[in-house]
Amino acid sequence: QVQLVESGGGLVQAGGSLRLSCAPSGLIFSRYVMGWFRQAPGKEREFVAAIRWSVGSTYYADSVKGRFTISRDNAKNTVYLQMNSLKPEDTAIYYCAVGQGRIPLNRRPNEYDYWGPGTQVTVSS
Repeated sequence: QVQLVESGGGLVQAGGSLRLSCAPSGLIFSRYVMGWFRQAPGKEREFVAAIRWSVGSTYYADSVKGRFTISRDNAKNTVYLQMNSLKPEDTAIYYCAVGQGRIPLNRRPNEYDYWGPGTQVTVSS
């Protein structure tokens, strides 16, 4: 059974940084994509970033491009989301997800098969 666990959320002032981690276990896909999504109160879950695990290609939402970086550590089987220059509008629950790789890249929540429970990120102004 595939399980995902996020960590690294918290409270930070605007302009600060946080790094989220997600360590999947039990993966069975030969080619998969790890994604980060977020959901703010009253809003739909939205795509933040993703990485194709086998080749390392990365993809970002326009709203975080240049501020967030997604990366992976093959040895630790862990994906990271480094978030810099955080803004109050980045406040949300952040979710890690995994799905079978698609072309074009999976950007919709229903294109991912497994999800972590989420971690809260709060950015104060």
